[in-house]
Amino acid sequence: MPQQFPQNPQAPHPGTPGSHLGGTVPPQQPQPKKSWFARHKVLTAVGGVFAFIVVVSIATGSGEDSPKDSGTTAASSQQQADAAPAEKADNKPAEEKKELSQADQFKAFIEENGTATEKAAATHITKVQGADESNGILDAADVYTDFTGGLMGPHQGEGKLLASAFADWKHSKNGLVTIYDEDGELLANGKF
Repeated sequence: MPQQFPQNPQAPHPGTPGSHLGGTVPPQQPQPKKSWFARHKVLTAVGGVFAFIVVVSIATGSGEDSPKDSGTTAASSQQQADAAPAEKADNKPAEEKKELSQADQFKAFIEENGTATEKAAATHITKVQGADESNGILDAADVYTDFTGGLMGPHQGEGKLLASAFADWKHSKNGLVTIYDEDGELLANGKF
């Protein structure tokens, strides 16, 4: 004997909405609105990412200078140019040092403060690059000489002397000086 179930008195009659399922259709609940706090967190995260990208691009210098920035730079350059004649009139030796190349400045420093062996090694300096540049991340300077033989050659000691003298001349928290021979091969390096 087939089992009969009692009919649901709340079941819809045929032809009414929800009758195609054979039961009642529960009323749809409205979607809860996102709270202000949740929306604020999302917007803050997106804004933080955007700010990070802007800061990184400024730090790496990948952005172009805006006209406003160039005007500020031009104004500060003009102020420096106006102040420079007053300094030049007061300080003749500083003027002479500014006119010297970086290599000549380095040689002059060694001549004043170096040992006899450092002075002898300094006569072989041909060019210095990067001594006046500081970027706050890694300050790197290159000293070119007319020595031969590279890292394993007979002039490695003189290269180390020059690196040590450079560290006495320039100071940086994160500087690296590299000494090269006449062929552009590494002769020595050191921190400064």
